[in-house]
Amino acid sequence: MWYFAWVLGIGFAVSLGILNALWGEHEEERQALH
Repeated sequence: MWYFAWVLGIGFAVSLGILNALWGEHEEERQALH
């Protein structure tokens, strides 16, 4: 069942990238306000 770990790894990487992008945009807005 190597594909299961493979899909989990890709899903984790994708979710990490999305979270990082969202957090990065949020951080920029917060710094602009202050």
